[in-house]
Amino acid sequence: MTSKNPQVEEYDDKDLVVGDGPKDWAAGIPGVMHSMVPAIEHMGVNRTRKTVLAMNQKKGFDCPSCAWPDPKHRKTFEFCENGAKAVTWEATPVVIGREFWAEHSVSELRTRSEYWLGMQGRLTEPVHKPAGEDHYKPVSWPEAIRIVADKLKGLDSPDEAAFYTSGRTSNEAAFLYQLMVRGYGTNNLPDCSNMCHESSGWAMGQTIGIGKATVSFDDYANADLIIIMGQNPGTNHPRMLTELEACKENGGEIVAVNPLPEAGLRRYKNPQKVKGIVGRGTEIADQFLHIRIGGDMALLQAISKRVLDAEARNPGTVLDHEFLAAHCEGLDELKEHLSDLDEEAVLAATGLRTEEIDELASRYLKAEKVIITWAMGITQQKKGVATIKEIINLLLLRGNMGKPGAGASPIRGHSNVQGDRTMGIWEQMPQSFMDALGDEFGFEPPRDHGVDAVETINKMRDGGIKFFMALGGNFVGAMADTNATEAAMSGTELSVQVSTKLNRSHAVTGAEALILPTMGRTEIDIQESGPQFVSVEDTVCAVHPSWGSVEPVSHHLLSETAIVSRLGKALVGDRIKADWDGFEKNYDLVRDHISQVVGGCEDYNTRIRQEGGFILENGPRDSRTFPTPTGKAVLTVNDLEHVQKPEGTLILQTMRSHDQFNTTIYGHNDRYRGIKKGRDVVFVNPDDIVELGLADGMLVDIRGEYRDGVERVIRKFRVVSYPTARGCAAAYYPEANVLVPLDHTADGSNTPVSKAVIVRLEPSPDQTANSSRSLASGAAQLR
Repeated sequence: MTSKNPQVEEYDDKDLVVGDGPKDWAAGIPGVMHSMVPAIEHMGVNRTRKTVLAMNQKKGFDCPSCAWPDPKHRKTFEFCENGAKAVTWEATPVVIGREFWAEHSVSELRTRSEYWLGMQGRLTEPVHKPAGEDHYKPVSWPEAIRIVADKLKGLDSPDEAAFYTSGRTSNEAAFLYQLMVRGYGTNNLPDCSNMCHESSGWAMGQTIGIGKATVSFDDYANADLIIIMGQNPGTNHPRMLTELEACKENGGEIVAVNPLPEAGLRRYKNPQKVKGIVGRGTEIADQFLHIRIGGDMALLQAISKRVLDAEARNPGTVLDHEFLAAHCEGLDELKEHLSDLDEEAVLAATGLRTEEIDELASRYLKAEKVIITWAMGITQQKKGVATIKEIINLLLLRGNMGKPGAGASPIRGHSNVQGDRTMGIWEQMPQSFMDALGDEFGFEPPRDHGVDAVETINKMRDGGIKFFMALGGNFVGAMADTNATEAAMSGTELSVQVSTKLNRSHAVTGAEALILPTMGRTEIDIQESGPQFVSVEDTVCAVHPSWGSVEPVSHHLLSETAIVSRLGKALVGDRIKADWDGFEKNYDLVRDHISQVVGGCEDYNTRIRQEGGFILENGPRDSRTFPTPTGKAVLTVNDLEHVQKPEGTLILQTMRSHDQFNTTIYGHNDRYRGIKKGRDVVFVNPDDIVELGLADGMLVDIRGEYRDGVERVIRKFRVVSYPTARGCAAAYYPEANVLVPLDHTADGSNTPVSKAVIVRLEPSPDQTANSSRSLASGAAQLR
């Protein structure tokens, strides 16, 4: 391995290049080039072969990027462009040497970009920043574990600590982590779900009794209709495009509902097919609904009303009466509620025409097997929970639940975020789980609910949480209201990060800070009992093993399972019946306990070694059984609300570029949206640019309009004329997170509302940047 610093290209607003708007196709040969060329350049041919070609294979490792499921019959190249980028980023042989910490103070690291921090290389040994000092210093593993344990033991209450988890953590590490935390005495287990799909869990739990997808992998290709809402598969989970292509080839239809046109929802050029290389590829969306931000709930209610009206015109021929009678409740209340739905209010909320809504309703009515799939474009709305309940309503009306080719499909954005929750990473696990955990390990777990991500920041700010630990992730970078989040983290006494590479959370610390370096999923994990594997759960409840394929970049690294085991021994010790030493030596011992505690995971060690692992039971999918209080799926009544914006403002959504995964920035280009060498841009409809008295290419300050007396502003962002929905705008996160108020959260789930931020664009005093594109060309994109 090498500690040679890589070349890091940083840009300012004068370097930014704006192309001719969104591309109309995704993947193809460019996708191959943008994945393989950087991999070979940064890792070399041999390391690239050992990593990229092992990704998502049955004897390989699970992609550390998204949670898209794997097919039964896997191709040689079972990866996408962004998966290859994730592996290249993690498996780089470049490491951070000891001299780095002497050369770079924490204060200096705070001035660096996420991109620069991530490009410095892999972390290889624990480092400690003592209170009152501005540099990290290498320490031994025993010393690092002692510092953590001593601080936790010295707190007045276990509830003064919070333990965050990233979605990349394995099932084994996650299970031990929650065991350690509950053995210590708190349920303060915020995780990345609190910021993304918490709304899905709440809505689905209350309506069908389970917060997970009710579809299998094969259902996507066999659906008659797939409605894709609030997501961008071409960037965020590109392998989904292959199944959407299969759906089209089997005669299915696809409808995209999104405020922005996305290349992957328009046309897909599959690089593993001839027509994807030399032909046009496959047209994906048969219909694209250019919806106004926050209008999804109104659209769904309008479709459900059209379904009910069709039944009224032709009784007994439209609704699935047998399914509804046997398995559902609340139909009469829903009928009464939607009978008064105001069509004008629907049109105002959605920005759509009646004909467009009628067309989608017609497609739904003729389809016998329908999947509705969504992501954070839905969950991060103020009415995200209610909107997902409306998705469930629409599916239930025609029995699109528990049959092949149909169901509800939230798409998880991180590789094992769903598995972590299954393993107990939640601040309010059900009492049945707590009972089983206590029985298995001989202790009484804490019963009071812990804090979620937003509550963690609030308690930090108020002095109620003094210790913060993150098992992976970039909590400071990912969290809403950047200034408030950073101030709260800076007020803690000790912050601890378990990480593979640097990010913003290592530069914004408590008075005292530790970085504990860990192995990546790509690396071979050998413990005292021999080579180990871990397990993960994908977005359709499939649990499978993951084996590393390359040597670790340093022999000083510990696996996440080993780190948690050592900390558990030091902190909890024999207060519970846990063999911490044994857990580190042999992960089978961890899985034996999972078998006894986690429902659906019985005989875990045997089943995980079966070909392809195993599928967790799912009542709504498998048997049309619903673990709700009444044993029936619930059709719900939800009052329609849509986002109101004052005159002169826009509704802003935050989003990823194509060159990033979550807060990890791989580069400064977003080729599907025509952006190169920069990220400080705001996408605005050309008609809105004119109406607001701005100009394409102008530099603006983006000011949040949330009325709580706090100034939230980001400066010198380039206006890019773009076919967003009227009245809407978009900017990249984490840069735009500063505009998302911490206490502006989704009703019920407490998820920050990153998809409906009211902002005002004000010309920046400095207008030295030049636009490479005229306003007229931007307007032409809409024709």
